[in-house]
Amino acid sequence: MAQASIKVQQIIDESKVGKSPPDSLTRPPARRETSTKQALDGLKAEYTLLELDQETDGSAMQDALEEITGQRTVPNVFIAKKHIGGNSDIQALHKSGELKSKLQAAGAIKA
Repeated sequence: MAQASIKVQQIIDESKVGKSPPDSLTRPPARRETSTKQALDGLKAEYTLLELDQETDGSAMQDALEEITGQRTVPNVFIAKKHIGGNSDIQALHKSGELKSKLQAAGAIKA
């Protein structure tokens, strides 16, 4: 799992805006992943989406994410290298208008 931890941390560190212009690490599309994607798409955000089920070491990467963030569930979203949380966190930020502000500050959407 050490390799997966290194890989996950590199993705977080090297993404234009954290895994994320925002980075979202997910498993196969489920309602919560789709809702997160819709919120980001609706704001015309640039983001990196990593489908863990498409990665040969996806399970190990999910374990590494849990180790790094304390969150096992997906989506697991980062903005500007900061862990934001999952879909419910994204939806709450979106509803309050804070998501757009965070994305703008990170350079993931144009003002």
